[in-house]
Amino acid sequence: MRALQSPASVHDVLVLDRTELAPGVVLLGFHAPQLAAVTQPGQFVMAVPPGGERAAVALGIYEAQGDRASVMFFVCGPRTREFAGLREGDRFSVSGPLGNGFTLDGAKNVAIVAGGVGIASVLLPAQALVRSHVRTRLFYGARTAELLVDRERFEREGCEVICATDDGSFGHRGFITQALAATEDKPDLILACGPSPMLRATAFVAGELGVAAQLSLEETFACGVGGCWGCVVPLDRNSAQAPGFPGQDEGGSEVVYARICKEGPVFWAHELRW
Repeated sequence: MRALQSPASVHDVLVLDRTELAPGVVLLGFHAPQLAAVTQPGQFVMAVPPGGERAAVALGIYEAQGDRASVMFFVCGPRTREFAGLREGDRFSVSGPLGNGFTLDGAKNVAIVAGGVGIASVLLPAQALVRSHVRTRLFYGARTAELLVDRERFEREGCEVICATDDGSFGHRGFITQALAATEDKPDLILACGPSPMLRATAFVAGELGVAAQLSLEETFACGVGGCWGCVVPLDRNSAQAPGFPGQDEGGSEVVYARICKEGPVFWAHELRW
């Protein structure tokens, strides 16, 4: 996966719209033409709570077109509660776009796996794939049917959508990775974003199918730009994304730690050494 030198900068943005997609799930649209123009599928922003009293929070970029970008998030703490309270006309700051994003070249049949809030990072790659006439299937899992937010949007964009819920209220009852493993039409590439257990299961299924997979890892970032080394993951040192630590012949290890916010958040599943 190529390292992306992102043209990140700080943007003072104006809230254009706010939609509560389900209880505790908010889509926040804002005016950010410079951000939208350079965002690549799978990148994120560090959003600064407008009160200025809390640390920035990493949010996946959901939409980026024309003058408008958006983020989708679950309200799960004081920072996201503050963002959930914003309304049209309010302002806040974001730094981005950050991270490397997905590599989409060459695939003809792609399965996108999203769990919970992981859906917030996969609309842009889905749109890019459909525009390139790539068969694109979304395997989307959540706890309940109510939390399968915006699934109709992906259908309108041209994706085939396969759903699973923990309680069986919609689609397959169980884990979405079970539906992926049972597919009779093997994809040639898998993209995934969601909680770590789902990503590990996706990596296992990809290995069983013999398919390359790119995983967008979720983590709580302190800085979001690689300065604090607080969000690391073990990675094969031969990966193109591996930081330049000393090699084995210089006393180094065959496994190095990569920063999810800087070298990631997207990694090839076969190169991770969880």
